Amino acid sequence: MNSRAWENPWRLMLGVNAAVLIGVFLYKITLQPYVPYIHLLVDYHFGFTKRALIGALVALFTDKVPVWLVFALGGAAWLITAGLFVKLFRRTFGLDAANLPLFVLMAGSPFFLKNFIYTLGHFDIYGCAVALALLLLPARSVAFVIAAALASMLLILIHHIHFLMYVPTIAAIVVLRHYLVQGLTRRNAVVGVVAALAVGLLFLAAQFLGTMAVPPAEFVAHAQSRIADPSREDLPRYIHSFAYIWYQPLSQEIRDTWDRMPSNLLGLPVFALLIGLHSPVWRFFARSIAVLSSDIHRRIVIAAVVLVSAAYLVLFAMVFDYSRWISNWAACLFLILHAVKMLPASQTVPLIPAHDRRTTVFGWIVTLIPRVGIVRPF
Repeated sequence: MNSRAWENPWRLMLGVNAAVLIGVFLYKITLQPYVPYIHLLVDYHFGFTKRALIGALVALFTDKVPVWLVFALGGAAWLITAGLFVKLFRRTFGLDAANLPLFVLMAGSPFFLKNFIYTLGHFDIYGCAVALALLLLPARSVAFVIAAALASMLLILIHHIHFLMYVPTIAAIVVLRHYLVQGLTRRNAVVGVVAALAVGLLFLAAQFLGTMAVPPAEFVAHAQSRIADPSREDLPRYIHSFAYIWYQPLSQEIRDTWDRMPSNLLGLPVFALLIGLHSPVWRFFARSIAVLSSDIHRRIVIAAVVLVSAAYLVLFAMVFDYSRWISNWAACLFLILHAVKMLPASQTVPLIPAHDRRTTVFGWIVTLIPRVGIVRPF
């Protein structure tokens, strides 16, 4: 390895991250995506149903769903999300050598693109992609608020958990990019209130009215009829095993989560360590907030971070996929950082030092960690 690579290790980290991404993908496609696959089998055949929009769209094009479609759709979503992030980072910070440490610590984070590869087929990435698109779109008119509301409603139809996972971040982006820049008028205030009510009502409908109304046997039979490969004996068995997802009330989900709480809490030190490895990003985030020109802007940004974090705390109490929640929480903070950098600042924030030894060590550790996981760390 030449000395030039060691002089600028952040470029080398980019290459290692690319190799790790490929490795995670190759490992992922060896696993059976049972739950993501079942989601593609569920549509609106029996009426309004939670978690059914993607399956309903698939049903418009084919009656039989192959397993490879999970990886095809998930892979396409990942490529779009990665492309949007690179475009956003280039617009916000630039992709020159000085910004490489920040780019590596974000794009190469095991919380972010690498974990989205590992959770390929799950619906988290759609929320991230929507938020990235909203950070790139013009935000001057109320059309931006309406677009954000409609996108949030689509996310809830995809999976109602987006109401806590990405809708608060989308709301923060709308406030930071539209309302703080354009000011609060009667028109955009009314649009905002109506949009928030519409999103909230749709979430309540999905949560409490989207439960499957037919007997489980009928639901399972319909889902099994959409399997493309009838020789796969494992698929009908897993469809039967996971059919409870579309029948289980919220109270039971919360009980299941709290039953698993003691063992899941054992992962908190690992999550804390992973969060600490990103401390250069968090310090840069804090400084970016501190130099905002307006004290009101600073307070609203802090309130937005608190709101998003509080939504994830509620999520922690309700559903036990802790590694996913921690990873998406960090991704949401990355997104809010970009929104903060679009606000007027009184001075320039010093970049993350490329030659600081501690920061470089953190960068290598973050680079070499392939992903965080779904429920427990790793």
